[in-house]
Amino acid sequence: MDSVKRSAVTPSKSRLARTFAKVLHLRMVTGVAPVDGIQKIKAPESSKDDQDAGSWSRSQSYDDNDEKLRNTAELEAHLAQLFASISSVKSAYAQLQYAQSPYDSNGIQSADQIVVSELKNLSELKRCYLKKQFDPSPGRTLCLAEIQEQKSLLKTYEIMRKKLECQMKLKDSEITFLREKLEDCHKQNKSLEKRLNPSAHLSVLDNLHLSGISPSHFITVLQHTVKSIRSFVRLMINEMESSGWDINAAAAAIQPSVVFLKATHRCLAFESFVCREMFDSFHFPNFSLPNESLPEQNQWQRFFFERFIKLKSTRVKEYLAQKPKSTFGKFCRAKYLKLVHPKMESSFFGNLSQRSIVNSGKFPDTPSSPHSQKWRSGFGSCIAWPFHSTLRPKSSKSTRAAPSLKSTWKALSMNHLPPQTAHRKPTHEWHSL
Repeated sequence: MDSVKRSAVTPSKSRLARTFAKVLHLRMVTGVAPVDGIQKIKAPESSKDDQDAGSWSRSQSYDDNDEKLRNTAELEAHLAQLFASISSVKSAYAQLQYAQSPYDSNGIQSADQIVVSELKNLSELKRCYLKKQFDPSPGRTLCLAEIQEQKSLLKTYEIMRKKLECQMKLKDSEITFLREKLEDCHKQNKSLEKRLNPSAHLSVLDNLHLSGISPSHFITVLQHTVKSIRSFVRLMINEMESSGWDINAAAAAIQPSVVFLKATHRCLAFESFVCREMFDSFHFPNFSLPNESLPEQNQWQRFFFERFIKLKSTRVKEYLAQKPKSTFGKFCRAKYLKLVHPKMESSFFGNLSQRSIVNSGKFPDTPSSPHSQKWRSGFGSCIAWPFHSTLRPKSSKSTRAAPSLKSTWKALSMNHLPPQTAHRKPTHEWHSL
């Protein structure tokens, strides 16, 4: 652009120089020339000859300067054409790269044609430079070359913008994929946390105060208890099936008058049985355990609330190992002996070692196999003791309790248990709840 301005002002400078020469010529014609403040007057004829010679020499020097400026402007215009052509090659190469992925045959062909055309143009510029054949109007050529170079730059930037947009879309898709993967990891972690600590979702009851208890807290504990019972029932049915029990006959023995439309509905009969046994004497303080003292009735609410807070997130195994003679330990022993019939335990584990340990007032320390570990975890998860502690008993008066189903399990063991089960060799030992 500077060269354009320079070439544009050259004629005006030439005119100004000629005007200035005319002024000097007039002063010389008048014979006035300041020398040390004294004006000298020359003869008219000699002064006229001297001025003509000086004017001719100045005009010759001005013409030489104009020629140099014109040559410089033509060379600058030629270089501008060269750089414009190079910019076109760069933009075409950028288009060629962009058309590679995703593959665009039309874009590749167009870029290839531009590259070939510009290479021919560069060859022509080289020939003109060697033969000194420059454009006679350098100003116009310079402007056109500048426009072409700017267009090539805009095209290059447009291709870069498209490439960055494609990369941004790719990164967005990667971010979406990683977010989905992170969400799956969170779900898996939550699933593992639930398996490791079934009471983990009761953390919503942390920092709970007696004055802040509401029905929603009761519903939370109820849902956890029901979920734990269903998990235990699924485990129990699986053990019965693997031991050869007749599930249809067992469900009919529990609920004789019920007709199940689907085979999956049979689990409801076992759920009802487990609930009846686990919640038997639920309306009594301490589940009506013998020889268990309670505070004054006006202190029951705080007493049961503190017991619930203490046990809601405690692992059954750890608590029973520390306090096997506690009220909770007595509750676990009573419920296990009532819920699990000896015939069932024998068919599941091949012996009654578990029952013997529980009858002695102790709890097994470690499981002997993953089989017994699952059974112990299932029974521990369905314990209704913390749920019982969320309610304040109104009185200790006796009411009619739910009937025991001991006879039902006796009938099942006599009529529906496979004959080979009673005489098979022990295959499992169950050393823990």
